[in-house]
This record gives sequence, structure tokens and C-alpha cells, in this order.
Amino acid sequence: MTVSFANKLVAVMNEKIEPGIIMNALAHMCIGFGSEIGKEPLRLTNYLDADGGSHPSISEMPFMILKANSNKIRGLRLAALEAGIKFVDFTHTMTIGTYLEQLERTKQTKDEELVYYGIVLFGDWEQVSALTRKFSLWK
Repeated sequence: MTVSFANKLVAVMNEKIEPGIIMNALAHMCIGFGSEIGKEPLRLTNYLDADGGSHPSISEMPFMILKANSNKIRGLRLAALEAGIKFVDFTHTMTIGTYLEQLERTKQTKDEELVYYGIVLFGDWEQVSALTRKFSLWK
């Protein structure tokens, strides 16, 4: 049985960043983005196991995790902006110190100097696919 989805959810993460840091960046992006997009568009559902145990808020949609370097993520961010695709990104300026220090450091850093740790996109399946098909699967 094939199920098609109107929207696609994809993360592209910087393959050069240490795994613990990259997982933290992905978690930050997903929690904020998920609250912004909402339960219904993300097709979050309650999975029940054979014992009646509940496993809530799991998306019915596949969530692909791809890899790229910072410059390619920057380019993808620009393409998503131009295409009107919803996204959230995470940079190196968001990692050290308090959130107030991170906000100030980000504010003082030009885009060309930002090291992109990742980006999560959500939008029309075909549009998101077109923007991300050149990236490899994270392994």
C-alpha cells in the first residue's frame, strides 16, 4: 500500500559537526519548528502497541535526515526563502553561553561568517524534493 503526502519534512545537517552537537541542533530546530507548524499539518498521531501502551505525537510522514556542508546548507536556506518554503536553521552562534549571549553573537555575525549546523524544511512535497534531492542520506 502506497501512501502519498502533500508535504515533506526534511533535515539537512552539517556532516562536519560532532554527533552530540549535531543532535542537539536537530532537537532545538525540531521542537521549535514543530510547535510553529502544528499537530495537524505534521500528521502527528498516537501509536498504540499490543499492550495498549501509548506512543504519542509521532509523525505519519517520513522524516529524512540528509547531510551537507555549511555552505550548501546556506544555499539551501536561500533557496527555501526564495521558494517560500517554511524552514528553521541552526548556526554555530547558537551554541556557547546563555541564550542572551547567543542572540547577541548571532546579531553581530554576518551570514557569510555563520557556520550552519543544519536546516529543517517543511512544505510542498515536490518543491522540497527538488531543493533537497542533491543531498545524501545521513548514515
